[in-house]
Amino acid sequence: MAMQLTIRLCEDTDIAPLNHFVRQSNHQIEHHYFETAYQEQLDGKRIIFLAFYEGVLAGYVHLNFYPQYAPFARLNIPEIQDLFVCPDWRKRGIGECLIRACERASEKHGSTEIGIGVGITSNFGAAQKLYTRIGFMPDGAGVVFERIPMTSGDVRPIDDRMCLMMMKTIKEG
Repeated sequence: MAMQLTIRLCEDTDIAPLNHFVRQSNHQIEHHYFETAYQEQLDGKRIIFLAFYEGVLAGYVHLNFYPQYAPFARLNIPEIQDLFVCPDWRKRGIGECLIRACERASEKHGSTEIGIGVGITSNFGAAQKLYTRIGFMPDGAGVVFERIPMTSGDVRPIDDRMCLMMMKTIKEG
């Protein structure tokens, strides 16, 4: 039986269910996270895609056209952010489908490349494997902390703010 997966843009009526979804999934977000992100979507700064598996909200992702990471901002590379699939729905291809939706939207936006950051600890291992399997490569700047490149001797906590930034060509320029 084929999986019933639908990817669509976030609408204002999705905000309350999204807040409930992240609480149920024990996914940590800032207060008013989705309200702020949705306003940025209305302003054309980002897109929020939602994934519904068999009619149930299973995940979401943001495509930020104004990333904080300076190399992406300077080169007008949109950044995939906060890709999240509920643990109960993982290993069904939902994350990859959300990334593909971001790639298509980036291409429509006129971008030839797309970026993503991934945590460096083992709990991000599945994401690390997925991103490399579908063509993302490290951007060559090394590890970043809160989107600022680190240098030898820097000391920071090793948490989800420490990432490896990756890029992918989605369309030949």
